[in-house]
Amino acid sequence: MKGLTMTSRGAIKEGKLEKRSENLLQLWKTKQCILTKESLLFVDGDRKGRRHKELSFGSIRKLECVERKGSRVYFTIVTTDRREIDFRCQDATCWNAAITLALVAFKNEQAVKELRSHKPARRWRGWAS
Repeated sequence: MKGLTMTSRGAIKEGKLEKRSENLLQLWKTKQCILTKESLLFVDGDRKGRRHKELSFGSIRKLECVERKGSRVYFTIVTTDRREIDFRCQDATCWNAAITLALVAFKNEQAVKELRSHKPARRWRGWAS
């Protein structure tokens, strides 16, 4: 993927991203995140009891509502079941761009696989057909 560098464990990007909670207060919580070719992982807990949640690109419909306020970028991920998840990051970290590029690459790969599974293989017969 051009513009994105691979880091440890096959990750495209690692770092902190803020996620708005879905409870009544809607507080922003900082999450340690790992962006891969197939998903966005949220790592919680300390070193001995690490848990993680995965937001698969297969369950993401789109990334929208990119807005800059001061030094932060706010954006929303819309899932296939139409759930909206709000995030924010420091402008310089470019999380929204990295997630968008990885999501587009994933969706393109899925579209090519879908096309190949439905299209019968054609043999090239050369110039004299």
